[in-house]
Parts: sequence; C-alpha cells; structure tokens
Amino acid sequence: MDYWLPVSVTFLVSFFAIKLVKPIAVKTGLLDYPCDRKVHDGHIPLIGGIAIYFSVLITSMVFIDHSQNLNIYLVAAALVLFLGTLDDRYLLSVKVRLISQIIVASLMIFGTETYLQSFGSILGFFEFKLGYAGAAVSVIAIIAGINAINMMDGIDGLAGALSLIAFGALAFLLSRLTNEWYLLPVLFIAALLAYLLFNLNLHHSFSKVFMGDSGNMFIGLTIVWLMIVGTELDTPAFRPVTALYILAIPLIDMVSVMIRRMKSGGSPFTADRQHLHHLFEAYGYSRRYALVAISLVACVFAFIGCLAEIYFVPEWILFTFFIFLFIGYALCTQHMWNHLNSKKTTELS
Repeated sequence: MDYWLPVSVTFLVSFFAIKLVKPIAVKTGLLDYPCDRKVHDGHIPLIGGIAIYFSVLITSMVFIDHSQNLNIYLVAAALVLFLGTLDDRYLLSVKVRLISQIIVASLMIFGTETYLQSFGSILGFFEFKLGYAGAAVSVIAIIAGINAINMMDGIDGLAGALSLIAFGALAFLLSRLTNEWYLLPVLFIAALLAYLLFNLNLHHSFSKVFMGDSGNMFIGLTIVWLMIVGTELDTPAFRPVTALYILAIPLIDMVSVMIRRMKSGGSPFTADRQHLHHLFEAYGYSRRYALVAISLVACVFAFIGCLAEIYFVPEWILFTFFIFLFIGYALCTQHMWNHLNSKKTTELS
C-alpha cells in the first residue's frame, strides 16, 4: 500500500508533463525526422525522457529520504538528460557524447564514492576483487548501460519495455532489503507506463512521442547506477553477475553489433540497421511482433537472474552460462545476417 501514492503521482506527473512539453518541443525543433535509419511517419517530439525525469525528480524529492547520494544522482541525471537533449536537437559527435558521458559517470562514482569492489566468484572458488580499478570499471559500466539502452531504441516501445523489465527486476531485488533506493525503480516503472501510452499510441487521443537520446541516456545511467548500488549495499541486494541478466538483451545486442561493425572495418559507434529488432524486420516480422518477442525474452532472462539470486545459484555457473549465451547469440545473428545478404546478392544477380 505504501507504493500506491508515489506510483500514482509519478504516473500522473509523467502523463501531464508529456502533454505540456509537447508543444514546446514542436516550437523549438526538438523533433525526430524520418531518414534512412529512422522509419516513421511525420515529425515526432523527443520529449519522453524529459517528462520521465521531471516526474521522477518531483516524486523522489517528496517520497524518498534525502541524502547526499540521491542529490548527486539527480544532478548527474540532469546533466546526462541535458546532454541527450542537445544530441537530439543538434546531433553531437560521438567524441563529444563519450567525453560527456565519462564526465557524468565520474561525477556519480567519485561524488558518492560508490563503485564496484568485486565481480564476485565468477571465475570459481575465489573472489575477483577489483580494488581501486573498480572505480574505472564502474565508469565503463555506466557508459555501456547508457549506450546499450540507446542502441535498442529502434522501434516503438522497445527501449521503454526493456527499461520497464530492468526496473521491475531491480525493484524486486532491492525491496527484499531495507534501503533508501528501493522506491526509485518503482517510480521509473510508473513514469515509463505513462510514456508508453503515448509512444505506442494505445489510444487515439495519445499522439506519439519518442524518448529521445535524452531519455535513453538518462534511463541507462539510472539502471546501471542502481545495479552498482544494489551490489555495494552493506547487505548486498544481489550479486554483480545478476546484473548481466537484468540487462541481458541490450548488453548482448550492443556488444555483438559493435563486434560486427569492427570486423567489417567500420567504427563500433557508427549507427546502422543491424540490431536485433532490425533482424526481425528483415525477416518480415512486424514491429509489434518484434517488440513482444524481444520483451518476452528479456523477461525470461530477468526472471532467471532474480530466481538465481533467490536460490543463490553459484556465480561461476551464471557467468559461464551468460558467456555461452552471448557466443550463441553472436554466431546465430551473424549467420542470419549473412544468409540475408547472400539472398539479396542472389536476387540481384
């Protein structure tokens, strides 16, 4: 029952923030235009992330106990939201984005003095301690999370749905302990549900909006930050390896796509249409089918992670399974893309 008031307020603030900010986005040119890489009808306002941030900001200040760490998080989130908004409006270079992300992630890590101390027993019967290198590893993890969510935002609802699943798993794991962070993922769930009403056009009166890079970066930052916090509590809410399952699909897809780009001689950060949702489209499936299928698989992995945490499955088993999962995914998707390319070549000849 303690959840109902903050959840309701967050949902309503997010809902009405989208309604209020949308005309401003149109006037200022904060719109997503169709192109070779972005296939949609019309010019879509990129204000989902802004609405989600303000709804979470307002309700977290009211319903979550104030602390220095929370304040630092809210400032860092505002900075990455601002960076994403600039990128949405002016298309910043990869170099500028990465440097800015490093600065924001470093602010979070060194400002709160919270970072990964260990990878746990992922290699067997000893603890893989990180020591002072944990701060750098945590910065890299935050940057990876920011870009993993961003890269999955290719079809309506996908980034929102995958984020919803990740926050759901985090809310469950954090709520098992008494800590100051358990309510934050719940607020994000409420804000995302309001956003998805518009993004998926679930009613004719809800005109479409996109999350934008501002929302993707902000949400990616939050998910990884909560993962770090959850593993570094006095009594950890979960083990580091569990985080891989909570964000499995975005992470696996990002790394495999970047590897394919580098193998073909390109930059790992060059945008293209080789992600998992593009593969579904290439094989003739609808976007809605791809959304449901990918979301269901993500749910399964998050469920496995939570279940493994409850029954304390050995970390090395979880890590080994995840590595095999990644290798299988990379080989399978590479084979499928090769098949499609050879089929096109045959048709052209």
